[in-house]
Amino acid sequence: MTLTSKPLALIVLVMLLGGIAFSSSMGWWTTESSKQPATFEEGEFAGQANPADIRGSYTFGDIAGSFAVTPEVLAQAFGVTGEDSSAFAIKELEAIYLESGYEIGTASVRLFVAYYTGLPFETADQDIYLPRSATDILLSLGDLTPEQIGYLEKYTIPTGITAATLEPAVGLSPLPVDSSAPASTEYSVKGKTTFGELLSWGVSLEIIEGIIGAPMPDPAMTVKDFASAGGLDFETLRPALQMEVDKVKP
Repeated sequence: MTLTSKPLALIVLVMLLGGIAFSSSMGWWTTESSKQPATFEEGEFAGQANPADIRGSYTFGDIAGSFAVTPEVLAQAFGVTGEDSSAFAIKELEAIYLESGYEIGTASVRLFVAYYTGLPFETADQDIYLPRSATDILLSLGDLTPEQIGYLEKYTIPTGITAATLEPAVGLSPLPVDSSAPASTEYSVKGKTTFGELLSWGVSLEIIEGIIGAPMPDPAMTVKDFASAGGLDFETLRPALQMEVDKVKP
């Protein structure tokens, strides 16, 4: 029997809808991206959410759903004000602290959540800064290791630079950077690193495009601006690019 186009189209539609319905009933089908970080797979913390998988698209409320920290504590730590702190998206921190001379963003929240909850988090070879307000909360817990305290002492931005002093970011003049702050590594990928700098350091065009998953933009564009414009997580691109820089600039 030969099917005409209309019956065939109806059969395909029924099969498609039936497949979706079955997948939904089995919990296989979802129309929204998960806002739950991956969990530790083994060891003492197996089954618990991993702070290293927190994404820039998460809100303070999303984080509170997976970790033992409230949106109010997160808002206090990062100087965020507003009626509904649970709706604040982490990626907005980058814009707030843009003119500070320090990078405060997704990695900062990952670090704070890990130290606050006592969950493992690897900071080796990472320069992750926290506002003084976040560090004060962590130190008040009284259960940090000497190594963690030492890290906070090195990577806490000066007391006068807060979210309140920087909002709104647009139109502000750059604040002076504390001379006591650690100097950046010469070949370290930062938010202000441009694609042109990556090329000048010896990273090939092909490798850069492979990491960002797109043709390379204007060489004068910063990596962070590219990530923000494309809805990408800068803290995911940064280590991949840094790895390639380290290969050519050991």
